[in-house]
Amino acid sequence: MHIALAGNIGSGKTYATYVLSETLRYEAAYEDDRENPFLLDFYQDMVRWAFPMQIYLLNRRLETTLYIQNSGKNYIQDRTLYEDAEVFAPVLRDMDILPAREYEVYYALFQKIASLVRPPDLLVYLRASVPTLVDQILSRGRPYEENISLEYLRKLNQAYDAWYERYDRGPKISISVDELHGREDGPAYMVDQVVRRVVSLF
Repeated sequence: MHIALAGNIGSGKTYATYVLSETLRYEAAYEDDRENPFLLDFYQDMVRWAFPMQIYLLNRRLETTLYIQNSGKNYIQDRTLYEDAEVFAPVLRDMDILPAREYEVYYALFQKIASLVRPPDLLVYLRASVPTLVDQILSRGRPYEENISLEYLRKLNQAYDAWYERYDRGPKISISVDELHGREDGPAYMVDQVVRRVVSLF
């Protein structure tokens, strides 16, 4: 079973990956920002670094996805292969950060890669409001995220919602992060929702 978590910056994917992997006894595949050589440069000059950033991430997502699919183990994955190409890149293009011809080259490469791998058995979308995203981004205190604009987060949220609605590669479930924060049993409730969806697949 391959469960992949999707969601905007600050939606809590890493924590959710940890909770689900510990509870379900699945392996965890985390997104490690510390290994990204473009991250700091990207947030300081998005126009200059958008294309190499997207190519780097596409390669890393492919490596992770292939590793999971060839492992023969149950995995929880922190972010999917699809989000960079189908959420982030279109937003960067629409904001005139990623030039159209660079986007077209990148997206054509993504489509070829996506055709060669299996989609996850279940997509879990962590949907969060912009205020919740901002609170969580500030609370984790990553210096490179200090320059993230509210406009960027809003556009990403809109793109994520639209992407989830049209996602048709397999089973999916949406979980409200805002609702989880309002519950004392938030982590347990999240696990219960995911388990119920997994059970429904059999």
